Amino acid sequence: MEVLLARRGIPVMAHIGFTPQSEHSLGGYRVQGRGGDAQRLVSAAKALQAAGAFAVLIEMVPEEVGAEITRSVAVPTAGIGAGSGCDAQVLVWQDMAGLRTGRRPRFVKQYADGQGVLCEAAREFAADVAAGMFPAPEHSF
Repeated sequence: MEVLLARRGIPVMAHIGFTPQSEHSLGGYRVQGRGGDAQRLVSAAKALQAAGAFAVLIEMVPEEVGAEITRSVAVPTAGIGAGSGCDAQVLVWQDMAGLRTGRRPRFVKQYADGQGVLCEAAREFAADVAAGMFPAPEHSF
């Protein structure tokens, strides 16, 4: 298995475990690599490295599987819900900053309530416009 892009000099970062674009074919938003499926992910990471991937993103797998994949490949790994055994960590900034609504995946740590801040700003803007306070002379040419 050789990655055509890598062969042509285009950097390829592999993505294994849960892949959001495959959510429906994976049976929903579910942890991957449990039980016997763990070895399949380790083998896939090795094959992708051999095919030319410069790194592997490991998403939503048990912590021990993320660590095993990291030990099994020479390229760097980045985990998103794959435990602390990966070489680097990723959080989607919209999740980290609290910009999404709905159920938050277990691996997400929300560092801010960005949605709350933006909603409050929108309410204040609408109130200022309705009250004729915006735009004020200093906001006009």
